[in-house]
Amino acid sequence: MSDYSKLLIKKYFDDNSFIAADIKSYNNFVDVELQKIIEENKIIEPTIIPSNVEEYKIMLDKISITKPEITEADGSKRVIYPMEARLRKLSYSAPVFIEISSHINGAQRESFRTQIGSIPVMLKSKYCHLNGLSREELIDKGEDPEDPGGYFIINGTEKALVKIEDLAANKFLVSVSSSTTTPFEGKVFSERGSYKIPHSIEKLKDGIVYISFTRVKRIPLVVIIKALGVVKDEDIMKYIELEDSSEVFINLYEFVDIKTEDDAVDYIAKRIGIMQTKEIRMERTREILDKYLLPHIGLEKSGRSSKAQNLCKMLKKYILVYNGVLPADDRDHYMNKRLKMSGDLLADLIRANLKILIGDMLYNFQRIVKRGKFPNLKVIIRDKLLTQRVYSSMATGSWVGGRKGISQRMERLNFLQVQSTLQRVISPLSASQENFEARTLHPTHLGRLCPAETPEGTNIGLRKNLALLANITQEIDEEEVLKTLKGLGLEMAK
Repeated sequence: MSDYSKLLIKKYFDDNSFIAADIKSYNNFVDVELQKIIEENKIIEPTIIPSNVEEYKIMLDKISITKPEITEADGSKRVIYPMEARLRKLSYSAPVFIEISSHINGAQRESFRTQIGSIPVMLKSKYCHLNGLSREELIDKGEDPEDPGGYFIINGTEKALVKIEDLAANKFLVSVSSSTTTPFEGKVFSERGSYKIPHSIEKLKDGIVYISFTRVKRIPLVVIIKALGVVKDEDIMKYIELEDSSEVFINLYEFVDIKTEDDAVDYIAKRIGIMQTKEIRMERTREILDKYLLPHIGLEKSGRSSKAQNLCKMLKKYILVYNGVLPADDRDHYMNKRLKMSGDLLADLIRANLKILIGDMLYNFQRIVKRGKFPNLKVIIRDKLLTQRVYSSMATGSWVGGRKGISQRMERLNFLQVQSTLQRVISPLSASQENFEARTLHPTHLGRLCPAETPEGTNIGLRKNLALLANITQEIDEEEVLKTLKGLGLEMAK
């Protein structure tokens, strides 16, 4: 390597930490994602309320965390640094506070700020005491000044969260199908908050294109589009916009009898086995379409038109791939993959455990109401519940969704092993299955993943490592992109 190359690489690492993306992900989780999770669960309504009250709501408002601290046996609180946590087998974590209020018959009664638990703090993140310290100050605190950070300390053990490689959510991919019913299958994983719903589109031998999602199995796509409010065949043709529309005509002709939105909804209701009175049947089916069909576009009635237009785009792409005009998507191309980093993984964990905490609050509230008393909000919150569940997942590596090995112990045999552990990328595919294509080196790994560092044996090609100069960008907010494009003259379809 030339002196010039060495100088460039040295300069790069002077300005950039190879763990910077993980730290940025954690900061984004605390600053943005935590509040979003609270917004998803903002209003809590107990089903059993005191008899003299018409309406009772508990509202969650602003969430905030402080820097790591420790509560000693005598109840005193003070700041804690990572070295003390390692030596005393403690967890390096910060208390989480939330503003909570109760509303009786629409009027606010009590409002206060309380601790709902503690979350582990990533070393060198903006909430860590080591953030921004000089080399001398780090040495003074007992730290190695070359230590990159990017890991957690749970019960005195250093734990790193591995990066999970998964197919991109909210992206429609058409690939060669493994089933005998259809040669091609279109798939999209629609993700919004705690929802992650797989949708599949397939064309069977009868020439009709079907869609499946949750309990809705193989419903003709044209009927779903009509149920979302785009009833005219002319409008459907306009949105699909194909030069050779013969395939679309077959689908439209088959369901020409469905002339209104209600007809389409009723057809879907009968196909998925909802057999109540017509009003309830229609209402339940519309609720399924709003909540479970492409939830990333919206969960309200207002999103139906956008959903219909997106389904038309998907149908167009599926037909073009089916007829050989477009190539099938390569699921192993890194353009179609996303990495879940520490911030995303912790968001999944907190989201699932907050729901458990809320369920526990409701149980405690309703238990006190049944005794004929009016509960105080402070009594029904068990702050240790959330903390213990998060620590348990971090300590064992067992994550929500049945995933294992997410949190791994930091190996400290040498400095390179530390780097290797912090750069690890794991595929969620099963190690016991062949999956030859997923294990092979793909041209798009160049500069992103190390071509050599992967274990021998069953995990080969599924456990990878980031390249040293790899730089991971954060997810971009679609709303911001649309706003910018509209400012540049983009017009929405009528």
